[in-house]
Amino acid sequence: MNADLSTQAADATPARTAEPGAPGKIIAVHLNYPSRAAQRGRTPAKPSYFLKPSSSVAATGDTLERPAGAELLAFEGEIALIIGRPTRRASPAEGWAAISGVTAANDFGIYDLRTADKGSNLRSKGGDGFTPLGPRVIPAAGLDPAALRVRTWVNGELVQNDTTADLLFPFGQLVADLSQMLTLEPGDVILTGTPAGSSVVLPGDVVEVEVDAPDAAGAPSSGRLVTTITAGTEPFGDFGSKPAVDDLQRIEAWGSEDEHAAAVAAGRASALEGAQAAQPASVLTEEIKQQIAGVAVATLSVALRKRGYHDIFIDGVFSNHPGARMIGTAKTLRFIPFRPDLFASHAGGFNAQKVAFDTVNPGEVLVVEARGQRGTGTVGDVLALRAQVRGAAGIVTDGGVRDFDAVAQFDIPVFSQGAHPSVLGRKHVPWEVDVTIACGGAAVQPGDIIVGDGDGVIVIPPQLLAEVVAEAAEQERQDAYVAEQVAAGESVDGLFPMNAAWKARYSEWLAQQ
Repeated sequence: MNADLSTQAADATPARTAEPGAPGKIIAVHLNYPSRAAQRGRTPAKPSYFLKPSSSVAATGDTLERPAGAELLAFEGEIALIIGRPTRRASPAEGWAAISGVTAANDFGIYDLRTADKGSNLRSKGGDGFTPLGPRVIPAAGLDPAALRVRTWVNGELVQNDTTADLLFPFGQLVADLSQMLTLEPGDVILTGTPAGSSVVLPGDVVEVEVDAPDAAGAPSSGRLVTTITAGTEPFGDFGSKPAVDDLQRIEAWGSEDEHAAAVAAGRASALEGAQAAQPASVLTEEIKQQIAGVAVATLSVALRKRGYHDIFIDGVFSNHPGARMIGTAKTLRFIPFRPDLFASHAGGFNAQKVAFDTVNPGEVLVVEARGQRGTGTVGDVLALRAQVRGAAGIVTDGGVRDFDAVAQFDIPVFSQGAHPSVLGRKHVPWEVDVTIACGGAAVQPGDIIVGDGDGVIVIPPQLLAEVVAEAAEQERQDAYVAEQVAAGESVDGLFPMNAAWKARYSEWLAQQ
């Protein structure tokens, strides 16, 4: 590897690249991508860091040994910033100018040693070969720091794909923050965080990371940084802490309980051992409820569409309480078209409709499939009152509501197609509960997250909740900033959406909040 990295990168033109050399120091950011923060269930207000030794640097094509006795070796594809000049007390607006180039990095870590590190990450992330860099440096001149992309492949499958457009802490801010307390020297490297998708790799796996600027002239790329995982044979001695894992470490290393379960099914992971396996925690935590309370359905829909989810609106429904918000976990009820014999066999006694309203739990939203038939009631005052007494977070039906005025007097929000006086048997047979249904054109499964406001009702798959809410919350912050500038007389040209200059001003504003 080339030891004169900073000089080569600083002198290079945008068409040239250099090989990364040995840095003086490596500084890594804990959390920076909204998608990763959402996975972790926390969004930091300010950046935090840890150091990695220069001896951890490796080159493309090198192998990385998973230590004997360790289970959870995880990759983290990242963008590495290379400092091009001595930098002390830079401002966020000046920070990017201190960067001579960017390249691909892989911030490998052993979760089995996190407890032993007590937060330092020295052993878990500082081992020989645990920081592959390269293979080429993209000169920073002419790059938009908010238009870079990082991708990671494992055994040829794309597992990480994100851009720097919505970082929690833009690159200029990182340089400014670090340079308040220490001088950044030419050749120093800043690892800027990993997006969602980081997971565990096993001996024999091949991990590739690439950083590029797809919209820049010539679409410059670092090339693929390739690392092959091997199995270590030398056991840890008794004179220090040894690898140790628990269920929490397994879940965090693999990314989520669902991803861990899939790995177990594929024979790539050990099963959970404790209570977490039997009683997984709800994804709709109080922290996420507080985050989502200030996020509009419209903003959530943008984050979902970016992930390929388009048919997630329950179309045609509105609330009986103007301005009401609804957040909860879906419980489902399905009606089928009316038929006399089926109505006779299924509509009497403690039928599916009554079961649903009598068993809905606190915090759940009862979602009713009425096939868009608004010409009859699917909810009345007695059942709505029962749901409210049970602590339900709301009711959604793509049909009508009987006793509409009476129901409107209750506290529980009810989203429907409006009022209709007819009884259930005119159109429907109550059929089953707690199954996958179609409501207002959207598929809804028990456990999905339901959010409603004046714009309507949206369905969020639970595995996407944390990352979608984190991204949407940041978008709301940006929108509020833009609105503040427009109210102060600024033109929307370059502000909505924000160009690089406005993003830098926004970063400074955010740092002061």
